[in-house]
Amino acid sequence: MIPYKDDNPTRTFPFVTIFIIALNFLVLVLQVMSSGKGRDIVYAYGAIPHNLILSGSTQPIAPFLTVFTSMFMHGGLLHLGGNMLYLWIFGNNIEDRLGHVRFIIFYLFCGIAAAYSHALTTPDSTVPMIGASGAVAGILGAYILLFPSARVHTVIFLGFFVQVVKIPALIVIGFWAIIQFVSGLVPQGTLNQGGVAWFAHVGGFIAGLFTIKLWLPRRTGTW
Repeated sequence: MIPYKDDNPTRTFPFVTIFIIALNFLVLVLQVMSSGKGRDIVYAYGAIPHNLILSGSTQPIAPFLTVFTSMFMHGGLLHLGGNMLYLWIFGNNIEDRLGHVRFIIFYLFCGIAAAYSHALTTPDSTVPMIGASGAVAGILGAYILLFPSARVHTVIFLGFFVQVVKIPALIVIGFWAIIQFVSGLVPQGTLNQGGVAWFAHVGGFIAGLFTIKLWLPRRTGTW
């Protein structure tokens, strides 16, 4: 099940959403052009749970700052494309409701919550976490609360048949959220093997779902 757009018009142009997407693509290009030092860059600027929770970091910047740098780094085009697709579909409506300034702060807040959710569940891990998944998960949490009935155009694969249907956001995002929760509970191997940071998705989603009402402007208009 792959969503690709929603029937939820906005009043304002999503400058911040587009900027975040462009910045993420630019960072990936820089990673690819790093002359074989991609792994070193990930370990230097990725969010390492051990460094966030415990001491002894050898990274070139403070561990807390890696929470921000890691949000804009990805493991490849597929990783980046999936995150940015969801951000493009759902981010513009959240930006429209919050206003441009509130939106970027909310996005970063969800990313912080996601990073520490993962770090607290694997405090001894020395594998760096990268990707916008946690912050985007916060956007999904906000969207499912604010626009549960919005129709999302979704591609569904039924064996050799492909069907495009309009599904309420509550079902599309709810199905995604269930997968994240269930996957987070399944053992993923040893601490230093890497893999998907499921609890980063869960933490970001919960942060967006339960705090979005606090971020909404009290008066009509945007920042």
